[in-house]
Order: sequence, then structure tokens, then C-alpha cells
Amino acid sequence: MRNKHKVGAVLAAVALATGGGLVGATTVPGTEPAGSEPMGTEPMGTEPAGSAAPAGEAVEFETGLEFNSVLLPKFTGIAVFDQANEGAQEAAAELGATPAEFLGPTADNSVAGQIEIMTNAATQGVNAVMLSNNAGDQIIPAAQSVVEAGGVVVTWDSPIPTAEGESVFVAQVDFDETGQVMADLSRSILGDDGGQMAVLSASPDAANQNAWIAAFEDVMAGADYENIEVVDTVYGNDESEESYEQALTLVDQYPDIELIMAPTTVGIAAAAKAMQDEGLCDQVKVSGLGLPDEMREFTESGCAPEFALWSFVDLGYLTYYVTYGIATGQIEAADGATFNAGRMGTYTIEVDPTRDAGLRVLMGPFSVYNADNIGSGEDAGSATTAAAEEAPATTAGG
Repeated sequence: MRNKHKVGAVLAAVALATGGGLVGATTVPGTEPAGSEPMGTEPMGTEPAGSAAPAGEAVEFETGLEFNSVLLPKFTGIAVFDQANEGAQEAAAELGATPAEFLGPTADNSVAGQIEIMTNAATQGVNAVMLSNNAGDQIIPAAQSVVEAGGVVVTWDSPIPTAEGESVFVAQVDFDETGQVMADLSRSILGDDGGQMAVLSASPDAANQNAWIAAFEDVMAGADYENIEVVDTVYGNDESEESYEQALTLVDQYPDIELIMAPTTVGIAAAAKAMQDEGLCDQVKVSGLGLPDEMREFTESGCAPEFALWSFVDLGYLTYYVTYGIATGQIEAADGATFNAGRMGTYTIEVDPTRDAGLRVLMGPFSVYNADNIGSGEDAGSATTAAAEEAPATTAGG
């Protein structure tokens, strides 16, 4: 189906940008964030430091308290994790607290590296580790060692599946909604006639990827998607060259494939680059979760006509806020605990309905990009809703 390919300098060609958050985006209906209260709530002023307020009262955190933490991404070298660190640094400055140490493994040693960093943190007296988990439940003993040493583990982006050792998960969007958005993007791109498609994921141990794909498969089992066949799920391990090769292998193995769905910013950019290099954009489209600055070229050329994402800057910002509040004893990691998160407004910890156990703080929202709104330069433009135009859209914070 394609010409013989040469990988060459794929990594350089699919180099990741380090842009900011999503600017002027509008939400996908049904994914409004929990932090929807207006900002500017007056400080309570009645709770001493280290005393958690009762559930239901929105806590304004006392600033300047001792707080030493580690922000632990799946691995370093990816733009979205750099953006999350930017948000965490912003929150630290507002709270007058020590910025988190941004420390992560390399992509080729992610699981073992995360476990090692977490284990070391337990012996170094940190108050908290903020973890984007890439090790599945393998991370549990290391997370529990942090807790036993008096620290707190808060996950973001990707949780501990069983929630063991984790105080709360800061969810970028509702994981079930992610599956719906992936399915709707697929139907939008493939049209009424449907066709064959495949999923290009990150790593087999990534809890967020696995949850999104499971939700996607549940949606795809419905009658509205019966003419779309998902032929395979493959893994590029969030490495550009490996993802590029996996995309090319898919089109070799499945000559009738028409869409590659990649719910990973590395995978979607690599797959789009592969289709563009092979002159296959008219035959095989790419979609999923991507950064506007990285995807602009592929969206404008038609290789990746639509994709979605949220603000990782906001995700890092919110994660630092809730972790600071829990680690300093100003809120409890309990269902109903409510707090003010600076410019993002008021949030409430709730039971995580997408897992059998655990708590979450739901950020949201999704933004969907296409050639009409992806814009140019650093401003990504105004994103649109995802195939649900009858519902009103609201502006997302960036």
C-alpha cells in the first residue's frame, strides 16, 4: 500500500515542540470541569495551617508553608510534560512554596526509572510526589514507601489503577468521555461508510491509555459505530521512531486501513509524519490526542483532519495546588473536600467513577482542533466542539 520507507532522521523530523497551553479553546459538551465556580472567593481565614477544613467548605490555602515535592512524569523529553511543569512552577510561585523538582526517567527506562525515583524520594524526606504513572500497579510498593515515610502521592495524567498508595488522582478529563471523543472523531473522519481503523497507543502499562482505549471499545460496540472495524491496537512506547515504524507496519499489515487513532501526543505526530512521508494522507488519516503546535502542519495538509487535547499547563497547575493542600494538612484527601485553585477556581475531590477504587479531581475540558481553528503561530486559535454542535460551548481557561 505504501512505498518502501527509510526511517533516517525520524526523531528530528518529529521533534516535539514546547508550546504553552491551549489558547481560546471551547469545551466539548459534557466535559465541563469541576472547577466551575467563579474565581475571587474570599479567604476563609478561620482554619489554622495543618488543620483540614470540613468537607463542603472551599478552602483558600495559606501560602508560604514548607513543602518539598517531586513532579514525576512518565519520562522526560516530551512537550506535554514540560508544559505540566510550567503550570506547577506557576502554582508554586502563587503559593509562595518551593517549586517541585521536575525529575523523570528516560523513555527507554520509564517503568524501572519511575520506581527508582519514587523509592529514593521516600528516603529523602519529600512531602509529596506528583506522579504521571507509567508503571501500572508495579509502582505500588514504591508509592507506599513514600506514604510510610510521611509523604503524599498524588497522581496526574495517569493514575495508579487500583489507587493503592495514592491519595487522589488529578484527571485531565473524564476517562469515559475520552473514549466517546475518540469514537466520535473516528466516525467524523471515516464518514457514514465507515471502514477499517487501528489504535496506536503509548505503552501497555500506561493506565490512562488503557482506560481510554477500553472506554473507546465500549463506545465502538454501539450500533452507531457498527460499520467501523478496529483491526488492531499497537504500541509505540511514546517514542517517535518506534511510533513512526508502528504506523507504517499497520498500513503494510492492513492494506484497507483508513484511520490510525493515536491517543498520545508522540504517537499522533509520528503517525502523521509517517503518512505524510509515504504520500498516504489521501488514503490513511490520523487522529487522536495531539498538541496544536505539533499538529498544525499535518492538520492543514489533511493528514490529521481532527484531533483533541486539553491544557497540560493547567493540569500541572491544578496538581500542584491540590497536592500542596493535602501535604500541608489544609484539606483531606476525602470525598467532598473543596478548595480554591487560584486562577482555575473551585474544585471538589470526588469518588473516581472510572475506577473500582480511588478519588479524583476532575479538571476538563476537551478541545477539538481542525483546519478551520488550529490557527498559526503560538496561538492555537479557538477550538470547536466535537460533533455535538447542538449543545452550547463554553470557554476553557488556558
